[in-house]
Amino acid sequence: MSALAVTAIVITDTNVLINFLHIGQLALLGELPAYRFQLSTEVLQELTEPGQRAAVDNAIAAGQLDLLVIDALDALALFGELRDLMGRGEAACLALAAIVGCHLASDEKKRFRRKAIELIGEARILGTEDLLLQAIRCGHITVAQADGYKVVLAENRYTMPFASFAERL
Repeated sequence: MSALAVTAIVITDTNVLINFLHIGQLALLGELPAYRFQLSTEVLQELTEPGQRAAVDNAIAAGQLDLLVIDALDALALFGELRDLMGRGEAACLALAAIVGCHLASDEKKRFRRKAIELIGEARILGTEDLLLQAIRCGHITVAQADGYKVVLAENRYTMPFASFAERL
């Protein structure tokens, strides 16, 4: 990465973390040079499966993910408003992304996505497939590997609207 490269902060929702855990590639998030991934304590608390929680705790300890606490008053106020519309983890992610001005990694649809577009714009929302595409472009995984991950994710109820990542490159 060149000295002029900019790393975008990405606030990560639980669903993206779980998707990367399903495919055994949580560490891949820490290898994407364009992004630095952060999660709130509320997102961490949503990880109730012990193996998933341990993997994320290890990624935090290894410096692959950063843990955040919502403590700024404006973020706390927005978090409170958003809690009436969505879960704690989603509200925390969106409040942080909106107030800090960074990207958001989430695969949520419907109400959450509409509110996220309203608050931060569609261009700052990244989904699992966007991150896998970035990993392909960086040479960390191949199209064939990503297509294999796509199959695993579909088996875990996360489907993507295309047959192969080759179509998206």
